[in-house]
Amino acid sequence: MSSTSASQPRDFYRDADADQRVTSTLRSYLRFYRDGQDAREAEAAHQQRHTDYAEMVNQYYDLATDFYERGWGKSFHFAPRFAGESFAASLARHEHYLALRLGLRAGQTALDVGCGVGGPMRAIARFSGARVDGINNNDYQLEKLARYNQEAGLDAQCRGIKGDFMALPMADASYDAVYAVEATCHAPDRVGVFREVARVLKPGGRFAVYEWCLTDRYDASNETHRRIKRDIESGDSLPDMCSTHAILDAVRAAGLEVEDSADVAERSDPSTPWYLPLEGEGRDFTSIRRSAPGRFVNNHLIGVLEKLKVIPAGSKAVSDMLNVGADALIEGGHTGIFTPCFFVLAKKPGNASTANATNGGTRDEGAQ
Repeated sequence: MSSTSASQPRDFYRDADADQRVTSTLRSYLRFYRDGQDAREAEAAHQQRHTDYAEMVNQYYDLATDFYERGWGKSFHFAPRFAGESFAASLARHEHYLALRLGLRAGQTALDVGCGVGGPMRAIARFSGARVDGINNNDYQLEKLARYNQEAGLDAQCRGIKGDFMALPMADASYDAVYAVEATCHAPDRVGVFREVARVLKPGGRFAVYEWCLTDRYDASNETHRRIKRDIESGDSLPDMCSTHAILDAVRAAGLEVEDSADVAERSDPSTPWYLPLEGEGRDFTSIRRSAPGRFVNNHLIGVLEKLKVIPAGSKAVSDMLNVGADALIEGGHTGIFTPCFFVLAKKPGNASTANATNGGTRDEGAQ
């Protein structure tokens, strides 16, 4: 097990090798989604996404992380939102809710499965007082995470660990609690990743997760639904999306006891659906940039800058790919066939420690 240092992170898009690096990484990533019209080619690509998921997801986040940070911040996830609540406040509440339901407190240690650049990790550590380790298989994100933890004064409380969440580099029964924020959707096998979660949890410990899922409204015979699913998968590096029922089945198959589950996206105020930031709201620069009109303008600007050789070759193609995913997410929200906020709270059988005995019952996320 190794933790990252807090050295200055490299910039994927800003050095002498950026042209070659961006174009080759993008070319390699896109081969995972060469579905086309040929059934055999589509099946081969589908199998490759499962077999080589670690390479696929690593390439995606090498390409996407800088775009995410500039348009979204350091917490790469969605959240239900209430009337009058800011986007940033909704993200923080969504993160704090996990700590609340897990009963996290000072003296405990939690694992963040697929920790990104550490936005949720730092919020949960501050909120709960617990120590938080994060597992991530992407070196670029881990470099950034170490720097951000140090800048926040949390490097003694939070750390990133290099590793694959399908084979966690931790001992059995290492953690009081485990959580994942829209990360295990990248796993090729949900039962497999949840079994690893169960293995590193202490007996009586709890696991909380927000999952990307297809809802009961998804109709596999509907061509539009299939296209939305496919575009979300390719634009967000998912091997294959599954239903909410499949997630619950996988959690149970991993040996965990489901205590609560809900699509918390449904708790949003109708005026502020979870996908609103992608559609457009607010007049500040960041809000405009992540909106549909802002992404359209920014995408064309990236194309101009690429032609002028101000930014690396391939940047426009990366932006195109991410915009396809963003547009599909909006469609998935409008049609109701997709949610990024399926919440599950589960427990590992055994005697819970006194410090981990409280889990917040079945309170709604809006009850905080």
